[in-house]
Amino acid sequence: MSSPAFLSPSASTIKRRRKNFIFQSICTLAALLAVSILFILVGKVVMDGMGRVSPKFITSMPSQMFPGKAGILSPLLGSIFVMLLTVLFVVPVGVAAAIYLEEFTAQKTRLVRFIQVNISNLAGVPSIVFGMLGLTVFVVIMGLGKSVLTGALTMSILVLPMVILVTQEALKAVPKHYREASLALGTTQWQTIRRAVLPSALPGILTGIILAASRAIGETAPLIVVGAVGLVTFLPDSLDDRYTVLPLQILDWIGQPRAEFRTAAAAAILVLMALLIILNSAAIIIRARAQKKV
Repeated sequence: MSSPAFLSPSASTIKRRRKNFIFQSICTLAALLAVSILFILVGKVVMDGMGRVSPKFITSMPSQMFPGKAGILSPLLGSIFVMLLTVLFVVPVGVAAAIYLEEFTAQKTRLVRFIQVNISNLAGVPSIVFGMLGLTVFVVIMGLGKSVLTGALTMSILVLPMVILVTQEALKAVPKHYREASLALGTTQWQTIRRAVLPSALPGILTGIILAASRAIGETAPLIVVGAVGLVTFLPDSLDDRYTVLPLQILDWIGQPRAEFRTAAAAAILVLMALLIILNSAAIIIRARAQKKV
């Protein structure tokens, strides 16, 4: 027994369903292609470098004479040193700027809108531009030289827009009645921000800081411009020392003609990926715990 005619889909409905199926299939294929390429690349790196990853590889110095004995101690500590200094410089400035723009500028004047638009634009500027800015300001004008301090300051201006924007979003997510209830009890605006708003926004702020640190530890171009070198066989013991970072060491090894260097580069990539996974996992855990509390 056939169904009534009014229950059958119309021609336009069938056409829409067909278009929806085609679009969904294209998106699925695109996602599968991206994931497949990622797995191929990661699999290649794992096969090439897993045999070199060991405690000795991590605790040994780099070498251009003996690739089989080369390690990543100085670039690894250089990356961590630059990342920690970057976080130290960028967090007070970024969080304070976000608090001002979000909490103390109820009237969005032209100046405030101009600042906000430019912060958003800076978040999309290529990293090499920040390297040129760091070279001009910190190396040439301020005379800081090609040091760890210069690299950290350059990375700070690179990730500063990200920290400001993420902190603003975290502050916007705090319910308005938190502020109203606190002000109704007779507190000042700063007491309200410090005791009611910031504790609620802290998980989101920490997530943004961790993601900014992840970007700082994986960048190479700005540090090349401001003087990071490809081979350092000593540990920096002051802010004026020369330094290298893990991505730059990987780049140097990949350019070497001997196959042992490329194996060492693959192993260094695995270590760098592990660091990034740890940082991003920490951000995900903080976000998940914050959502549970809400």
